[in-house]
Amino acid sequence: MKYEMIRRKAYEANMQLPELGLVLFTFGNASEADHQEGVFAIKPSGVAYTDLTPEKMVVVDFDGKTVDGMLNPSSDTQTHAVLYKHWNGIGGIVHTHSTYATAWAQSLRHIPIYGTTHADYNIVNIPCALPMEDAMIQGEYEVETGHQVLNHFKENGLDYREVEMILIGNHAPFTWGKNAAKAVHNSAVLEQVAKMAYLTEQINPQVPLLKKALMDKHYQRKHGPNSYYGQ
Repeated sequence: MKYEMIRRKAYEANMQLPELGLVLFTFGNASEADHQEGVFAIKPSGVAYTDLTPEKMVVVDFDGKTVDGMLNPSSDTQTHAVLYKHWNGIGGIVHTHSTYATAWAQSLRHIPIYGTTHADYNIVNIPCALPMEDAMIQGEYEVETGHQVLNHFKENGLDYREVEMILIGNHAPFTWGKNAAKAVHNSAVLEQVAKMAYLTEQINPQVPLLKKALMDKHYQRKHGPNSYYGQ
């Protein structure tokens, strides 16, 4: 069956979301892309995770138009499409409303880098994009959400290949990676870091950011040219 592989990978990624406690009911979605074909497979809209199968994943192109599938794709499909169309280096995207990451998004705050767990994945505060303007909300909302992400990265000099997550102000998180499995991993990491940062501020409201030497050490030992952590 054509698109079998991306359908299966999208299905497996979506099924991980409730297992990891990242979604409730039908909240959230995951997708897997094939850049050569210019398509991605994504969760159908409003279908319970317990009812999902690989065959129910909907295949759409990078303009968000359905290519193959009997169900309606996720309501966030256009956001995924914008990111895939502009960022060739990503093969998977996840959107959730996980509790702690969403709370930071609703608070309109970046997640500060307080510890080495955060630094294992990012050496910047996890960014929070400002809420979009009214005209964007009243337009093609899901398309504009994708551009909201693109614009935040461009305006702040961020590289999507290094920072694989963002909070959408007043909304919730998006993560991405080389494939859907990595995007799910990043979503779980983001939720854990968000929880840790929240608790850290409760324990010590005046806590300073992680010192640069520790930031660099933890990031470079995992991602640098001479990385050795987990190798």
